[in-house]
Amino acid sequence: MRKVLLALAISTLIFACKEEKKEILKTPIVAKDSLPPAKPQAPFIWEAANIYFMLTDRFNNGNPDNDINFERTNETAVLRGFEGGDIEGITQKIEAGYFTDLGINAIWFTPVVEQVHGDTNEGTGNTYGYHGYWTKDWTAIDPNYGTKKDLEKLVKAAHARGIRVLMDVVLNHTGPITDKDPVWPDEWVRTDPICEFTTYENTTSCTLVKNLPDIYTESDASVELPDPLLAKWKAEGRLSQELDELQLFFDRTGYPRAPRFYIIKWLTDYVNDLGIDGYRVDTVKHADENAWAELYKEASYSFETWKKKHPNEVLDDNSFYMVGEVYNYGISGGREFDFGDKKVDFFNYGFKGLINFELKYDAADKDYESIFTKYNDLLQTKLKGKSVLNYLSSHDDGAPYDTERKKPYYAANVLLLTPGASQVYYGDETARSLVIEGTEGDATLRSFMNWEELDSIPETKKILEHWQKLGNFRKNHPSVGAGKHKRLSKKPYVFSRTYTKDDYRDKVVVGLDLPIGKKSLWVKGFFGDGTKLYDSYSDTMVEVKNGKVILENDYSIALLELAQ
Repeated sequence: MRKVLLALAISTLIFACKEEKKEILKTPIVAKDSLPPAKPQAPFIWEAANIYFMLTDRFNNGNPDNDINFERTNETAVLRGFEGGDIEGITQKIEAGYFTDLGINAIWFTPVVEQVHGDTNEGTGNTYGYHGYWTKDWTAIDPNYGTKKDLEKLVKAAHARGIRVLMDVVLNHTGPITDKDPVWPDEWVRTDPICEFTTYENTTSCTLVKNLPDIYTESDASVELPDPLLAKWKAEGRLSQELDELQLFFDRTGYPRAPRFYIIKWLTDYVNDLGIDGYRVDTVKHADENAWAELYKEASYSFETWKKKHPNEVLDDNSFYMVGEVYNYGISGGREFDFGDKKVDFFNYGFKGLINFELKYDAADKDYESIFTKYNDLLQTKLKGKSVLNYLSSHDDGAPYDTERKKPYYAANVLLLTPGASQVYYGDETARSLVIEGTEGDATLRSFMNWEELDSIPETKKILEHWQKLGNFRKNHPSVGAGKHKRLSKKPYVFSRTYTKDDYRDKVVVGLDLPIGKKSLWVKGFFGDGTKLYDSYSDTMVEVKNGKVILENDYSIALLELAQ
């Protein structure tokens, strides 16, 4: 079966990339000694971040010895069980330079806290909590993913390479009820009704889907800890420690012992202990918005506490970062999300950014300039001081852009050059298939990372090299994601980006859809005559003459920066 899938992948890639080959014929191998002198490292800005998102269980198996735990051996539907990916596997790729080569400066992986032990069947086939969103115990790392020591090592490895770490957190629901996982007490969760998504009330005070108990995030009533959780902690020899820490937390904050505050304490412990840089928050619109402001407050407190304890490990003076998944939020909505009968500005509740569900439509319907101008205008006005996290494919969007991976080069251009932060979903950069035979629902989006194809299919390697060039250009230039956009020439299409903050200034020029062979890029009014520029795509030094630069190569793209 694996050979059949590999053969299908090869034929699909060859067919899919024929049209794009006309535009980008090949990516050069750049000798290190041919590059211009190293530039001062650009400041890290969350609004311009290049974030890599992966399913922990599906990215890389660093430790096969932890593949089976809690007797999770029942047969599952296709891609609905644990496949072996783990924290150690991510760390291995960090240390190997995979993310650095890709121009990634922040990573986000699905939750690694302990998942329900049992399996369920709710219409998509028999399923385990491989994805990380079915929490059993917020205070423990699931052994299928690794240990807290593994997570600590990951954070240190990432930070050593200037890569920030976003922890994916779930506050609004527990895992489902299984034969091994009883429901949480009635005062903690509601088990009905199922959300209808037509009003604020039937979006927040309900269960997201059947058999996914919903935390009473709006309640201030004090509750006792569930007996099964206490018994679990006792069996693991940490009951006294957990209770003492909770006492200290509630004494310090004065919060009531309501469900959300327990979970906030447990989630922020990872920030306090490990120096996690930010959260990607799951299912934001399905909880009381005030809970997010409280989560942000306590996470920020924990982040600053960690910085004081580890002054030699602090990367910069960025504050704690929180980006939210408000499902179906689009940048055109500005700051507010419309529930139908009520609008909520989630940016007022701790969020620096929201995931933008709109770019995939823009990529399909608009040209480059229309997309870039639209995002520039909104981010410089309605969303000034905030940002969005753009994506084209993800783990739960059943209608991603370019499902059949026919336009991997164009997808890279749109995602990595559109103003805002960018989210590369694992395999975007290697054209990992999103159409897997036999899957139900979102499982088709969650195949194991296609490392084998990267080693065996030349076209896959070429696609990766294109993403690497664009990703590094973006990482090195905050102006790409956070700067002001301006078109310099309509044909050939040339635009500029400028970012200024305090004493730092960044300027770049990009050309797209350029002719193959000799090409002239108009830069007059942006770079003066005599200015020496470097095209990081073709590894070419050029000089501005008569308001333009001349390039001659086989590429339809140019990434121009000041030569040092």
